[in-house]
Amino acid sequence: MTPAFPLPSGRLALCPSVLSADFSCLKSSLARVSKNADWMHVDVMDGRFVPNISFGPVIVPAVLRAGGLPADSHLMVENPAMFIGPFAKAGASLITIHAEARGAAACLRQIKALGLRAGMSLRPKTPLSRALPYLRQLDLLLIMTVEPGFGGQAFMAEMLPKVRAARAAIARSGRPVWLQVDGGINAETAAAAVAAGADALVIGSALFSARNPAAMLKGLRKI
Repeated sequence: MTPAFPLPSGRLALCPSVLSADFSCLKSSLARVSKNADWMHVDVMDGRFVPNISFGPVIVPAVLRAGGLPADSHLMVENPAMFIGPFAKAGASLITIHAEARGAAACLRQIKALGLRAGMSLRPKTPLSRALPYLRQLDLLLIMTVEPGFGGQAFMAEMLPKVRAARAAIARSGRPVWLQVDGGINAETAAAAVAAGADALVIGSALFSARNPAAMLKGLRKI
């Protein structure tokens, strides 16, 4: 059974990025972080929309078994319509598409028709205005603070005004929409992102390379 995806509650959501997990022992790697996390973030790359290639739908059941948390499938792909059905069938609770990808409006309708939560992501160079027409259909708005495609990149502080503007737009909408930030998140940049209005953080390299990932997540809860 697919775990229910949470609604915003004023509590910071912490979302480990599966891309940074240790794939030689995925179950234990995810188990180390799942107890103190809210959902798992699965980066799906097709080698066209971004230069890297990552996962197919088969990763989702493995993630669900390993962590027991809902999975957000972030489709960094050129044609998301091809991927939505397979990832929904695999057990994703939320599917995030890119505003820059082909057929964004139709893809959001497709996600909703399958009974899933829908997210939209913006690359750093894409203005917030590109996502605002879709805000009524969204359950999550993702502001990328790195160029998508690779883990371990440095946080782009120049994206913080976009995060603040997104928070204001969500407040005006009156809808329960998560504002997620992804890219270069660590203890220092997490504080900056939350101060700008983010209430969901994707954490990858900094978390899985930490000596004590559980302690790191507990520390982030205090932000």
